[in-house]
Amino acid sequence: MELLQQIVNVLWPPLSILLIGLLLAWLSHWVAQRSQTGTSGLLYQLFIWFNASVVIIAIIILLPLSDDTQGQILSLLGVVLTAVIALSSTTFVSNAIAGIMLQATRPFRPGDYIRVNQEFGRVTRRSLIHTQIQTEWRDLTTLPNLMLINNPVTVLHREGTIIYAELSIGYDVTYTRVEELLLIAGAEAGLEEPFLLVHELLDHAVAYRICGFLPSMNNLLSSRSNLRKTVLEQMHSHGIEIVSPGFMNQRQLDPASKIIPAQPVLHDHDKPEKASLAPEAKIFDKAVEAASIEELKESLEETRASLKRERQALKEASEGARQGIERQIAALEQQEHWRTQLIEQKTNKE
Repeated sequence: MELLQQIVNVLWPPLSILLIGLLLAWLSHWVAQRSQTGTSGLLYQLFIWFNASVVIIAIIILLPLSDDTQGQILSLLGVVLTAVIALSSTTFVSNAIAGIMLQATRPFRPGDYIRVNQEFGRVTRRSLIHTQIQTEWRDLTTLPNLMLINNPVTVLHREGTIIYAELSIGYDVTYTRVEELLLIAGAEAGLEEPFLLVHELLDHAVAYRICGFLPSMNNLLSSRSNLRKTVLEQMHSHGIEIVSPGFMNQRQLDPASKIIPAQPVLHDHDKPEKASLAPEAKIFDKAVEAASIEELKESLEETRASLKRERQALKEASEGARQGIERQIAALEQQEHWRTQLIEQKTNKE
């Protein structure tokens, strides 16, 4: 009985520490599952690591060992940990640091479409070491966080993006005719504000891009496919050959004949051109918004500087001039309040 009591007295402190550690791990897992980030959150993973380290060290300290033995075990753990960090510094630690950087900057969120190098897919999970995406083939691909830090990452806008289809048409078809048909194709594909770009003048054909704004990201792949389908329907139904990507059709032609449209496009420069919305306004909307916020901040600083000068002038002004300066101060304060609110609204909108 006394032996059993001694065993219990020896083992109970480390066992209690182990039970507390397991309880904390279960509690943190329960809380993480009900949070927005889930178990892939940075705080949860760091806490699990910290909790395990504290439990191991506490158990070693509470075991009935001599001070020298405890010191040797702790030193051994330190050496092992240092060796692991040194040997895996280019992989594990680097990816962990990259994961912390991604968690701090938050360039993308779960559910976003991203493209990095040749990889494209939708983010399903982020962790301290890697990021997992689901590709268009429904497969899961794991990307090391270090790869996402060292390479440019394209994140498709959640509120819509620009999609396009590229094709080549021969020089014997006028670009106005191509533009007419491709704009119809873009509208039939469900794109908003479709526009056409003459992408390149090739040796054998003209490269066009039919682009448009896709407001919903739920059906990105099928929307791209539908756009290509409508392009084929419009071109083939009107008897226009598509000669992309590198179709070379050699035909016997009269040396005197020229490969130009039967009725070339002629513009009357005396007539004013129709005003059209530049596609850059939709393509670079975030850049325009960021530039607008920066301009508002500069205007706010100028307003505050003017307000400071007018308040200083009010202290030194005579009684006759004080009324006009006070009206100017009131107007500047109103401008300051309006610009401050506008900056907050635009910043929160982002």
